[in-house]
Amino acid sequence: MLMNSLSKTTLRAMLMATMCLLTAPMAQAATAAPVKAKNVVLVHGAWADGSSWAGVIPLLQKAGLHVTAVQNPLSSLDDSNAATRRALALQDGPTVLVAHSWGGTVISDVGTDPKVSALVYVAARAPDANEDFVALSGKFPTGEVRAGIQTNDGYTLLSEDAFLKYFANGVPRKQAEVLYAVQGSTAASIFAGRTKAAAWHDKPSFYAVSKEDKTINPDLERFLAKRMNATTIELNAGHLSLVSHPKEVADLILAAAGVKK
Repeated sequence: MLMNSLSKTTLRAMLMATMCLLTAPMAQAATAAPVKAKNVVLVHGAWADGSSWAGVIPLLQKAGLHVTAVQNPLSSLDDSNAATRRALALQDGPTVLVAHSWGGTVISDVGTDPKVSALVYVAARAPDANEDFVALSGKFPTGEVRAGIQTNDGYTLLSEDAFLKYFANGVPRKQAEVLYAVQGSTAASIFAGRTKAAAWHDKPSFYAVSKEDKTINPDLERFLAKRMNATTIELNAGHLSLVSHPKEVADLILAAAGVKK
């Protein structure tokens, strides 16, 4: 009986020790600090250009980060991926890859690059690999901006009324007018483009939801953030939160880079 009791006690101890060994890495992963990155690559979305990051960039530079804003060609997913890969190739270490709006499609595809330490989505698409994102977004109410899309020779622009009212809602009028003047002509075909990868499955991810977004439905943004288990903030902002709330967006990027504010 004594031997049986000792055997059972020993067995229990061994099982407990094994459980601790198995669960320890999980606990460490949950509390581990982000990989410290010294580089940030920013990818703008449709109907925009790199200047849309103008309020965020100096805040990141002030924190000591090396920042590159990709001039996304918006001609095809392959072209946009290639432009972002060229920017990543020039980085000299861990890099936070950030996207706004349609640019989230690009970083989901390209974010598998080993230099990418974290992903940040700002009111952005975040498709799964080969996902029909048009069908997914169709499950949520359509944004008011859709009515203002104008197509010519396969490329789209937003009407001035739709841009100012719905795309740039929450941005001061004069600033929104400048952004309208530099909006990027966007191939109609890119919106149905499908990624080959979904880097957010394997990389730490962060998401800024725009609660007053009239371009991408805020509930779709919340769905995407939850699906990727992202560290999430919600901003009282329209679609261009990177313009209207640059500090909050920069702070989220700094957190992804492991930089203390």
